[in-house]
Amino acid sequence: MLIPAFGYKSHITIGRWFRLIRRFIVTNAARHDGAQLPGLLNRYAFNRRVWADSSYRSKANEAAITAAGRRSMVHFRKPKGRPMPGPHQRANRARSAVRLAVEHVVAEQKARIRLFIRTTGLARATVKIGLANLSSISVA
Repeated sequence: MLIPAFGYKSHITIGRWFRLIRRFIVTNAARHDGAQLPGLLNRYAFNRRVWADSSYRSKANEAAITAAGRRSMVHFRKPKGRPMPGPHQRANRARSAVRLAVEHVVAEQKARIRLFIRTTGLARATVKIGLANLSSISVA
């Protein structure tokens, strides 16, 4: 049975220093990003910190990060109807500098590899995105 989806998402874990994709999960675009974090945690990674954007911040993910023996460096969310507190704003700015490495890998896939998924079904999309992940070794 095929479930219609309007696109796919590739959730990746990369090694920060060498920009190699170590683990990935492909979902349809309707799935929430934050629910994928436990499957991306790598207990054999050298770095003990987990860097992610604010869509991954939740009590369940923070508990999963702690249970894996890691330190959360997930971006803080802006409180609804209030300005972002100063310490959170400074922390997010510092975290963005590190997360930029991940964004470079994704941008490279889109630009150099011209990654555009046009398949029917999650299995085919997973294979196509997986092959792109294997071939996206950064030259920068």
